[in-house]
Amino acid sequence: MELWRLGAREVRDGIAAKRFSAREAAEGCLERAQEVEPDVHAFVELTESLALAAADESDRRIAAGEAPRALEGVPVAVKDNMCLVGAGCTCSSKILENWRPPYNGAAVERLLAAGAVPIGKTNLDEFAMGSSTENSAFGATRNPWDTSHAPGGSSGGSAAAVSAGAAPLATGSDTGGSIRQPAAFCGVVGMKPTYGRVSRYGLVAFASSLDQIGPFARDVADAGLLLDAISGHDPRDSTSSTRPAANVWDAIERADVKGLRIGLPKEYFALGVSKGVEAAVRRAASDLEGAGAHLEEISLPHTEYAVATYYVIATAEASSNLARYDGVHYGHRAEGAKNIIDLYSRTRAEGFGLEVKRRVMLGTFALSSGYYDAYYLRALKVRRRIRADFDRAFEKVDVVLGPTAPTVAFGLGEKTADPISMYLSDIFTISANLAGIPAMSVPCGAGEGGLPVGLQLIAPAFEEERLFSTARAYELASGERRMRPPLWGA
Repeated sequence: MELWRLGAREVRDGIAAKRFSAREAAEGCLERAQEVEPDVHAFVELTESLALAAADESDRRIAAGEAPRALEGVPVAVKDNMCLVGAGCTCSSKILENWRPPYNGAAVERLLAAGAVPIGKTNLDEFAMGSSTENSAFGATRNPWDTSHAPGGSSGGSAAAVSAGAAPLATGSDTGGSIRQPAAFCGVVGMKPTYGRVSRYGLVAFASSLDQIGPFARDVADAGLLLDAISGHDPRDSTSSTRPAANVWDAIERADVKGLRIGLPKEYFALGVSKGVEAAVRRAASDLEGAGAHLEEISLPHTEYAVATYYVIATAEASSNLARYDGVHYGHRAEGAKNIIDLYSRTRAEGFGLEVKRRVMLGTFALSSGYYDAYYLRALKVRRRIRADFDRAFEKVDVVLGPTAPTVAFGLGEKTADPISMYLSDIFTISANLAGIPAMSVPCGAGEGGLPVGLQLIAPAFEEERLFSTARAYELASGERRMRPPLWGA
Protein backbone atom coordinates (compact mmCIF):
# COMPACT_ATOMS: atom_id res chain seq x y z
CA MET A 1 0.00 0.00 0.00
CA GLU A 2 1.32 3.45 -0.94
CA LEU A 3 0.41 5.27 2.26
CA TRP A 4 1.26 8.70 0.82
CA ARG A 5 -1.90 8.46 -1.29
CA LEU A 6 -4.14 8.47 1.80
CA GLY A 7 -5.89 11.54 3.18
CA ALA A 8 -5.49 12.71 6.76
CA ARG A 9 -8.58 10.96 8.12
CA GLU A 10 -7.63 7.73 6.37
CA VAL A 11 -4.14 7.86 7.89
CA ARG A 12 -5.42 8.62 11.39
CA ASP A 13 -8.10 5.93 11.27
CA GLY A 14 -5.73 3.36 9.78
CA ILE A 15 -3.21 3.95 12.56
CA ALA A 16 -5.94 3.77 15.22
CA ALA A 17 -7.17 0.47 13.74
CA LYS A 18 -3.57 -0.84 13.59
CA ARG A 19 -3.77 -1.50 9.85
CA PHE A 20 -0.38 0.20 9.60
CA SER A 21 1.88 2.10 11.95
CA ALA A 22 2.48 5.81 12.28
CA ARG A 23 6.14 5.18 11.45
CA GLU A 24 5.12 3.49 8.20
CA ALA A 25 2.92 6.47 7.31
CA ALA A 26 5.72 8.93 8.10
CA GLU A 27 8.28 6.93 6.13
CA GLY A 28 5.87 6.73 3.19
CA CYS A 29 5.49 10.51 3.05
CA LEU A 30 9.20 11.15 3.56
CA GLU A 31 10.02 8.76 0.71
CA ARG A 32 7.42 10.42 -1.49
CA ALA A 33 8.82 13.86 -0.65
CA GLN A 34 12.32 12.76 -1.61
CA GLU A 35 10.96 11.25 -4.84
CA VAL A 36 9.21 14.42 -6.04
CA GLU A 37 11.60 17.03 -4.60
CA PRO A 38 13.93 17.17 -7.63
CA ASP A 39 10.97 18.19 -9.79
CA VAL A 40 8.83 20.20 -7.36
CA HIS A 41 11.13 21.59 -4.63
CA ALA A 42 8.33 21.99 -2.08
CA PHE A 43 10.62 21.83 0.97
CA VAL A 44 13.40 23.88 2.48
CA GLU A 45 14.13 21.07 4.95
CA LEU A 46 12.84 17.55 5.57
CA THR A 47 12.66 16.90 9.32
CA GLU A 48 13.08 13.13 9.31
CA SER A 49 14.31 12.74 12.90
CA LEU A 50 11.45 14.86 14.29
CA ALA A 51 8.92 13.00 12.17
CA LEU A 52 10.05 9.53 13.18
CA ALA A 53 10.22 10.47 16.85
CA ALA A 54 6.66 11.82 16.75
CA ALA A 55 5.48 8.77 14.79
CA ASP A 56 7.06 6.40 17.32
CA GLU A 57 5.26 8.24 20.13
CA SER A 58 1.96 7.78 18.28
CA ASP A 59 2.68 4.07 17.88
CA ARG A 60 3.52 3.81 21.60
CA ARG A 61 0.21 5.45 22.53
CA ILE A 62 -1.81 3.18 20.26
CA ALA A 63 0.01 0.08 21.53
CA ALA A 64 -0.73 1.16 25.11
CA GLY A 65 -4.43 1.44 24.33
CA GLU A 66 -4.61 5.20 24.69
CA ALA A 67 -7.34 7.04 22.80
CA PRO A 68 -6.07 8.39 19.45
CA ARG A 69 -5.74 12.15 19.26
CA ALA A 70 -7.35 14.23 16.51
CA LEU A 71 -4.31 14.02 14.21
CA GLU A 72 -2.69 10.89 15.61
CA GLY A 73 0.23 9.95 13.37
CA VAL A 74 -0.85 12.23 10.49
CA PRO A 75 2.11 13.71 8.54
CA VAL A 76 1.94 17.50 8.29
CA ALA A 77 4.22 19.87 6.37
CA VAL A 78 4.89 23.21 8.10
CA LYS A 79 5.46 26.48 6.25
CA ASP A 80 8.97 27.71 6.99
CA ASN A 81 7.86 30.93 8.66
CA MET A 82 6.49 29.05 11.69
CA CYS A 83 8.68 28.14 14.62
CA LEU A 84 9.34 24.41 15.14
CA VAL A 85 11.94 23.34 17.68
CA GLY A 86 14.55 21.11 16.08
CA ALA A 87 14.25 22.66 12.63
CA GLY A 88 15.31 25.88 10.96
CA CYS A 89 12.97 28.80 10.39
CA THR A 90 14.44 30.64 7.42
CA CYS A 91 11.38 32.36 5.92
CA SER A 92 13.24 31.41 2.72
CA SER A 93 15.62 34.31 3.36
CA LYS A 94 19.40 34.44 3.55
CA ILE A 95 19.07 36.72 6.55
CA LEU A 96 17.61 33.84 8.63
CA GLU A 97 19.40 30.99 6.86
CA ASN A 98 21.01 29.60 10.02
CA TRP A 99 18.40 30.59 12.63
CA ARG A 100 16.82 27.81 14.68
CA PRO A 101 13.94 28.87 16.95
CA PRO A 102 14.12 27.97 20.66
CA TYR A 103 10.34 27.51 20.96
CA ASN A 104 7.33 26.17 19.06
CA GLY A 105 4.77 28.52 17.56
CA ALA A 106 1.24 28.22 18.95
CA ALA A 107 -0.19 26.52 15.84
CA VAL A 108 2.73 24.08 15.71
CA GLU A 109 2.41 23.44 19.44
CA ARG A 110 -1.25 22.51 19.01
CA LEU A 111 -0.54 20.32 15.99
CA LEU A 112 2.03 18.35 17.98
CA ALA A 113 -0.37 18.07 20.93
CA ALA A 114 -2.98 16.67 18.52
CA GLY A 115 -0.55 13.94 17.44
CA ALA A 116 0.63 15.38 14.11
CA VAL A 117 3.95 14.26 12.63
CA PRO A 118 6.03 17.18 11.26
CA ILE A 119 7.75 15.90 8.11
CA GLY A 120 9.35 19.11 6.88
CA LYS A 121 9.47 22.88 6.49
CA THR A 122 8.07 24.11 3.20
CA ASN A 123 9.41 26.70 0.78
CA LEU A 124 7.82 30.14 0.44
CA ASP A 125 8.33 33.54 -1.09
CA GLU A 126 10.86 35.30 1.14
CA PHE A 127 9.11 36.52 4.30
CA ALA A 128 5.84 35.53 2.59
CA MET A 129 6.20 38.39 0.10
CA GLY A 130 5.12 37.09 -3.27
CA SER A 131 2.51 35.27 -5.32
CA SER A 132 4.57 32.58 -7.04
CA THR A 133 7.18 31.16 -4.61
CA GLU A 134 9.84 32.38 -7.00
CA ASN A 135 11.18 34.90 -4.46
CA SER A 136 12.72 32.22 -2.23
CA ALA A 137 16.44 32.56 -1.55
CA PHE A 138 16.65 28.76 -1.92
CA GLY A 139 15.10 28.35 -5.35
CA ALA A 140 11.60 28.40 -6.79
CA THR A 141 8.95 25.79 -6.07
CA ARG A 142 7.26 24.32 -9.15
CA ASN A 143 3.64 23.37 -9.69
CA PRO A 144 3.06 19.58 -9.50
CA TRP A 145 0.51 19.86 -12.33
CA ASP A 146 3.07 21.31 -14.72
CA THR A 147 6.56 21.99 -13.43
CA SER A 148 7.03 24.80 -15.94
CA HIS A 149 4.32 26.71 -14.04
CA ALA A 150 4.29 28.48 -10.68
CA PRO A 151 2.49 26.94 -7.68
CA GLY A 152 1.31 30.34 -6.48
CA GLY A 153 2.50 32.03 -3.33
CA SER A 154 3.54 32.78 -0.83
CA SER A 155 2.66 29.35 0.58
CA GLY A 156 3.54 27.59 -2.67
CA GLY A 157 5.69 24.97 -0.98
CA SER A 158 2.85 23.87 1.31
CA ALA A 159 0.33 23.74 -1.56
CA ALA A 160 2.76 21.83 -3.77
CA ALA A 161 3.60 19.35 -0.98
CA VAL A 162 -0.07 18.44 -0.52
CA SER A 163 -0.76 18.41 -4.25
CA ALA A 164 2.26 16.20 -5.01
CA GLY A 165 1.41 13.67 -2.29
CA ALA A 166 4.29 14.48 0.05
CA ALA A 167 1.89 15.21 2.92
CA PRO A 168 -1.88 14.92 3.42
CA LEU A 169 -1.92 18.20 5.36
CA ALA A 170 0.14 21.38 5.51
CA THR A 171 0.04 24.73 7.23
CA GLY A 172 0.25 28.05 5.45
CA SER A 173 -0.03 31.73 6.28
CA ASP A 174 -2.32 34.08 4.40
CA THR A 175 -1.64 37.84 4.35
CA GLY A 176 -3.31 38.70 1.04
CA GLY A 177 -4.19 35.33 -0.46
CA SER A 178 -1.07 33.31 0.32
CA ILE A 179 -3.03 30.17 1.21
CA ARG A 180 -5.98 30.44 -1.16
CA GLN A 181 -4.19 31.44 -4.38
CA PRO A 182 -1.60 28.58 -4.28
CA ALA A 183 -4.40 26.19 -3.28
CA ALA A 184 -6.25 27.21 -6.45
CA PHE A 185 -3.14 26.87 -8.62
CA CYS A 186 -2.26 23.44 -7.20
CA GLY A 187 -5.75 21.95 -7.08
CA VAL A 188 -6.08 21.54 -3.31
CA VAL A 189 -8.21 23.03 -0.53
CA GLY A 190 -6.80 26.07 1.25
CA MET A 191 -8.48 28.16 3.93
CA LYS A 192 -7.83 31.50 5.67
CA PRO A 193 -9.63 31.75 9.03
CA THR A 194 -11.06 34.90 10.57
CA TYR A 195 -8.32 37.22 11.83
CA GLY A 196 -7.69 36.22 15.44
CA ARG A 197 -9.12 32.71 15.12
CA VAL A 198 -5.64 31.11 15.10
CA SER A 199 -2.80 32.47 17.22
CA ARG A 200 0.06 34.17 15.39
CA TYR A 201 2.50 33.45 18.23
CA GLY A 202 5.56 31.89 16.63
CA LEU A 203 4.64 33.04 13.11
CA VAL A 204 7.37 35.31 11.77
CA ALA A 205 5.54 38.57 11.08
CA PHE A 206 5.04 40.10 7.65
CA ALA A 207 2.00 42.38 8.12
CA SER A 208 0.65 41.92 11.62
CA SER A 209 -2.90 43.19 11.02
CA LEU A 210 -3.34 40.86 8.02
CA ASP A 211 -1.38 37.64 8.71
CA GLN A 212 -3.38 34.53 9.58
CA ILE A 213 -2.44 30.82 9.74
CA GLY A 214 -4.62 28.22 8.04
CA PRO A 215 -4.77 24.70 6.55
CA PHE A 216 -4.05 23.01 3.24
CA ALA A 217 -5.63 19.62 2.54
CA ARG A 218 -6.86 17.45 -0.30
CA ASP A 219 -10.51 17.83 0.72
CA VAL A 220 -12.70 20.06 2.86
CA ALA A 221 -13.11 17.61 5.74
CA ASP A 222 -9.36 17.15 6.18
CA ALA A 223 -8.91 20.94 6.15
CA GLY A 224 -11.52 21.17 8.90
CA LEU A 225 -9.66 18.57 10.92
CA LEU A 226 -6.50 20.70 10.87
CA LEU A 227 -8.34 23.97 11.58
CA ASP A 228 -10.11 22.44 14.58
CA ALA A 229 -6.71 21.39 15.95
CA ILE A 230 -5.07 24.82 15.73
CA SER A 231 -7.96 27.17 16.56
CA GLY A 232 -8.57 28.82 19.92
CA HIS A 233 -7.56 31.66 22.20
CA ASP A 234 -3.89 32.15 23.05
CA PRO A 235 -2.94 34.81 25.64
CA ARG A 236 0.51 35.11 24.03
CA ASP A 237 -1.08 36.78 20.99
CA SER A 238 -2.79 40.04 21.90
CA THR A 239 -4.96 39.83 18.76
CA SER A 240 -6.15 36.29 19.50
CA SER A 241 -9.93 36.08 19.80
CA THR A 242 -11.46 34.95 23.09
CA ARG A 243 -14.40 33.38 21.25
CA PRO A 244 -14.78 29.60 21.57
CA ALA A 245 -12.64 27.66 19.08
CA ALA A 246 -14.27 26.91 15.75
CA ASN A 247 -15.96 23.51 15.65
CA VAL A 248 -16.21 22.98 11.94
CA TRP A 249 -16.44 19.20 12.02
CA ASP A 250 -20.13 19.19 12.98
CA ALA A 251 -20.81 21.72 10.22
CA ILE A 252 -19.08 19.48 7.68
CA GLU A 253 -21.14 16.46 8.71
CA ARG A 254 -24.44 18.33 8.34
CA ALA A 255 -23.42 20.07 5.10
CA ASP A 256 -26.56 21.51 3.50
CA VAL A 257 -27.16 24.57 1.33
CA LYS A 258 -30.95 24.40 1.01
CA GLY A 259 -32.16 27.98 1.30
CA LEU A 260 -28.61 29.36 1.57
CA ARG A 261 -28.26 32.79 -0.06
CA ILE A 262 -25.08 32.95 -2.16
CA GLY A 263 -23.85 36.25 -3.55
CA LEU A 264 -21.86 36.50 -6.80
CA PRO A 265 -20.00 39.84 -6.88
CA LYS A 266 -20.21 41.33 -10.35
CA GLU A 267 -16.72 42.78 -9.87
CA TYR A 268 -15.23 39.29 -9.44
CA PHE A 269 -16.34 38.34 -12.95
CA ALA A 270 -15.25 41.58 -14.60
CA LEU A 271 -11.67 42.24 -13.47
CA GLY A 272 -9.48 40.22 -15.82
CA VAL A 273 -10.98 36.76 -15.26
CA SER A 274 -10.03 34.21 -17.92
CA LYS A 275 -12.77 32.40 -19.81
CA GLY A 276 -11.75 29.02 -18.44
CA VAL A 277 -11.78 30.20 -14.83
CA GLU A 278 -15.13 31.96 -15.19
CA ALA A 279 -16.73 28.91 -16.80
CA ALA A 280 -15.53 26.60 -14.02
CA VAL A 281 -16.67 28.95 -11.25
CA ARG A 282 -20.11 29.55 -12.80
CA ARG A 283 -20.51 25.79 -13.19
CA ALA A 284 -19.73 25.41 -9.47
CA ALA A 285 -22.34 28.06 -8.64
CA SER A 286 -24.88 26.11 -10.70
CA ASP A 287 -24.00 22.94 -8.77
CA LEU A 288 -24.79 24.73 -5.52
CA GLU A 289 -28.01 26.15 -6.96
CA GLY A 290 -28.99 22.63 -7.94
CA ALA A 291 -28.43 21.58 -4.32
CA GLY A 292 -30.96 24.16 -3.12
CA ALA A 293 -28.99 27.41 -2.75
CA HIS A 294 -30.28 30.74 -4.05
CA LEU A 295 -27.89 32.74 -6.25
CA GLU A 296 -27.93 36.53 -6.31
CA GLU A 297 -25.69 39.07 -8.01
CA ILE A 298 -24.18 41.53 -5.56
CA SER A 299 -21.65 44.35 -5.69
CA LEU A 300 -18.43 44.86 -3.75
CA PRO A 301 -17.68 48.26 -5.28
CA HIS A 302 -14.29 48.89 -3.67
CA THR A 303 -12.74 45.65 -4.97
CA GLU A 304 -10.73 47.53 -7.59
CA TYR A 305 -8.93 49.48 -4.83
CA ALA A 306 -8.02 46.40 -2.78
CA VAL A 307 -4.60 45.78 -4.32
CA ALA A 308 -3.44 49.39 -3.95
CA THR A 309 -4.77 49.55 -0.38
CA TYR A 310 -3.08 46.30 0.55
CA TYR A 311 0.29 47.31 -0.87
CA VAL A 312 0.33 50.43 1.27
CA ILE A 313 -0.81 48.83 4.54
CA ALA A 314 1.11 45.56 4.19
CA THR A 315 4.37 47.19 3.15
CA ALA A 316 4.11 49.77 5.93
CA GLU A 317 3.71 47.00 8.50
CA ALA A 318 6.52 45.01 6.87
CA SER A 319 8.81 48.02 7.08
CA SER A 320 8.29 48.06 10.86
CA ASN A 321 8.41 44.30 11.37
CA LEU A 322 11.58 43.72 9.35
CA ALA A 323 13.49 46.52 11.08
CA ARG A 324 14.59 43.92 13.65
CA TYR A 325 16.88 42.26 11.09
CA ASP A 326 19.87 44.52 11.62
CA GLY A 327 22.81 42.15 12.12
CA VAL A 328 22.89 42.83 15.87
CA HIS A 329 20.21 40.72 17.52
CA TYR A 330 20.07 37.54 15.41
CA GLY A 331 20.19 36.32 11.85
CA HIS A 332 22.80 37.20 9.23
CA ARG A 333 25.54 39.69 10.18
CA ALA A 334 27.70 41.37 7.56
CA GLU A 335 31.46 41.17 8.06
CA GLY A 336 33.86 44.12 8.09
CA ALA A 337 31.35 46.89 8.81
CA LYS A 338 32.95 50.25 9.64
CA ASN A 339 30.18 51.49 11.95
CA ILE A 340 26.63 50.68 13.05
CA ILE A 341 24.98 52.33 10.02
CA ASP A 342 27.31 50.43 7.70
CA LEU A 343 26.48 47.21 9.58
CA TYR A 344 22.74 47.75 9.15
CA SER A 345 23.07 48.64 5.48
CA ARG A 346 25.39 45.80 4.50
CA THR A 347 23.52 43.18 6.53
CA ARG A 348 20.22 44.02 4.88
CA ALA A 349 21.73 44.39 1.43
CA GLU A 350 23.26 40.91 1.70
CA GLY A 351 20.40 39.23 3.55
CA PHE A 352 17.22 40.51 1.87
CA GLY A 353 16.11 39.65 -1.65
CA LEU A 354 14.84 42.11 -4.27
CA GLU A 355 11.12 41.80 -3.51
CA VAL A 356 11.63 42.24 0.23
CA LYS A 357 13.77 45.33 -0.38
CA ARG A 358 11.12 46.71 -2.74
CA ARG A 359 8.34 46.30 -0.18
CA VAL A 360 10.36 47.64 2.74
CA MET A 361 11.17 50.76 0.71
CA LEU A 362 7.52 51.19 -0.31
CA GLY A 363 6.38 50.84 3.29
CA THR A 364 9.02 53.17 4.67
CA PHE A 365 8.06 55.79 2.09
CA ALA A 366 4.32 55.46 2.93
CA LEU A 367 5.08 56.05 6.62
CA SER A 368 7.52 58.90 6.10
CA SER A 369 6.93 62.50 7.14
CA GLY A 370 4.80 64.32 4.59
CA TYR A 371 3.43 61.14 3.01
CA TYR A 372 1.73 59.39 5.96
CA ASP A 373 -1.62 61.12 5.45
CA ALA A 374 -1.50 60.84 1.67
CA TYR A 375 -0.82 57.12 1.62
CA TYR A 376 -1.09 55.16 4.88
CA LEU A 377 -3.96 57.07 6.48
CA ARG A 378 -5.91 57.09 3.21
CA ALA A 379 -5.34 53.35 2.78
CA LEU A 380 -6.78 52.73 6.26
CA LYS A 381 -9.90 54.67 5.25
CA VAL A 382 -10.33 52.58 2.10
CA ARG A 383 -9.82 49.44 4.18
CA ARG A 384 -12.85 50.46 6.27
CA ARG A 385 -14.88 50.93 3.09
CA ILE A 386 -13.91 47.44 1.87
CA ARG A 387 -15.04 45.99 5.20
CA ALA A 388 -18.29 47.98 4.90
CA ASP A 389 -18.87 46.47 1.42
CA PHE A 390 -18.84 43.00 2.97
CA ASP A 391 -21.01 44.08 5.90
CA ARG A 392 -23.67 45.33 3.46
CA ALA A 393 -23.36 42.21 1.31
CA PHE A 394 -23.86 39.90 4.29
CA GLU A 395 -27.11 41.67 5.14
CA LYS A 396 -28.46 40.24 1.87
CA VAL A 397 -26.54 36.95 1.45
CA ASP A 398 -25.00 34.27 3.66
CA VAL A 399 -21.89 33.47 1.61
CA VAL A 400 -19.99 35.20 -1.20
CA LEU A 401 -18.79 33.08 -4.15
CA GLY A 402 -16.30 33.85 -6.91
CA PRO A 403 -12.99 32.83 -8.45
CA THR A 404 -9.98 32.55 -6.15
CA ALA A 405 -7.60 33.87 -8.82
CA PRO A 406 -8.31 35.52 -12.17
CA THR A 407 -6.32 32.90 -14.11
CA VAL A 408 -4.94 29.41 -13.77
CA ALA A 409 -1.29 29.00 -12.76
CA PHE A 410 1.02 31.16 -14.85
CA GLY A 411 4.42 30.11 -16.17
CA LEU A 412 7.57 30.36 -14.08
CA GLY A 413 9.29 33.64 -14.89
CA GLU A 414 6.23 34.96 -16.71
CA LYS A 415 5.54 37.77 -14.24
CA THR A 416 8.81 38.27 -12.37
CA ALA A 417 9.74 41.32 -14.45
CA ASP A 418 6.32 42.93 -13.95
CA PRO A 419 5.52 43.31 -10.22
CA ILE A 420 2.14 44.96 -10.85
CA SER A 421 0.98 42.02 -12.97
CA MET A 422 2.15 39.67 -10.21
CA TYR A 423 0.32 41.67 -7.53
CA LEU A 424 -2.94 41.53 -9.52
CA SER A 425 -2.90 37.73 -9.15
CA ASP A 426 -4.33 38.35 -5.68
CA ILE A 427 -7.04 40.84 -6.64
CA PHE A 428 -9.86 38.55 -5.42
CA THR A 429 -8.20 37.29 -2.25
CA ILE A 430 -6.82 40.49 -0.70
CA SER A 431 -10.21 41.94 0.32
CA ALA A 432 -10.92 39.15 2.81
CA ASN A 433 -7.64 39.91 4.60
CA LEU A 434 -8.37 43.63 4.71
CA ALA A 435 -11.82 42.85 6.14
CA GLY A 436 -10.50 40.16 8.52
CA ILE A 437 -13.08 37.58 7.43
CA PRO A 438 -12.75 33.84 6.64
CA ALA A 439 -12.36 32.57 3.08
CA MET A 440 -11.61 29.27 1.39
CA SER A 441 -10.49 27.99 -2.00
CA VAL A 442 -11.92 24.66 -3.18
CA PRO A 443 -10.95 22.95 -6.46
CA CYS A 444 -13.76 23.28 -9.01
CA GLY A 445 -12.42 21.75 -12.20
CA ALA A 446 -9.97 22.74 -14.89
CA GLY A 447 -9.36 25.88 -16.91
CA GLU A 448 -6.90 26.80 -19.62
CA GLY A 449 -4.34 24.08 -20.34
CA GLY A 450 -6.16 21.63 -18.08
CA LEU A 451 -4.78 23.40 -15.00
CA PRO A 452 -6.84 23.58 -11.78
CA VAL A 453 -9.31 26.34 -10.97
CA GLY A 454 -10.17 27.44 -7.44
CA LEU A 455 -13.65 28.37 -6.23
CA GLN A 456 -13.47 31.00 -3.48
CA LEU A 457 -16.11 31.07 -0.74
CA ILE A 458 -16.20 33.96 1.76
CA ALA A 459 -18.26 34.17 4.97
CA PRO A 460 -18.80 36.76 7.73
CA ALA A 461 -16.32 37.01 10.59
CA PHE A 462 -16.18 33.93 12.82
CA GLU A 463 -18.58 31.99 10.57
CA GLU A 464 -16.09 29.23 9.73
CA GLU A 465 -18.81 26.65 10.31
CA ARG A 466 -20.95 28.18 7.55
CA LEU A 467 -17.95 28.30 5.24
CA PHE A 468 -17.03 24.65 5.75
CA SER A 469 -20.64 23.50 5.48
CA THR A 470 -21.01 25.29 2.13
CA ALA A 471 -17.69 24.01 0.83
CA ARG A 472 -18.50 20.42 1.78
CA ALA A 473 -21.95 20.76 0.22
CA TYR A 474 -20.25 21.87 -2.99
CA GLU A 475 -18.00 18.79 -2.94
CA LEU A 476 -21.09 16.61 -2.62
CA ALA A 477 -23.10 18.53 -5.23
CA SER A 478 -20.28 18.34 -7.77
CA GLY A 479 -19.89 14.61 -7.27
CA GLU A 480 -16.54 15.16 -5.54
CA ARG A 481 -14.78 15.49 -8.88
CA ARG A 482 -11.23 15.33 -7.54
CA MET A 483 -8.33 15.82 -9.89
CA ARG A 484 -4.78 14.66 -9.29
CA PRO A 485 -1.56 15.90 -10.93
CA PRO A 486 -0.06 13.63 -13.60
CA LEU A 487 2.87 12.77 -11.29
CA TRP A 488 0.43 10.77 -9.08
CA GLY A 489 0.42 8.14 -11.82
CA ALA A 490 -2.40 5.64 -12.24
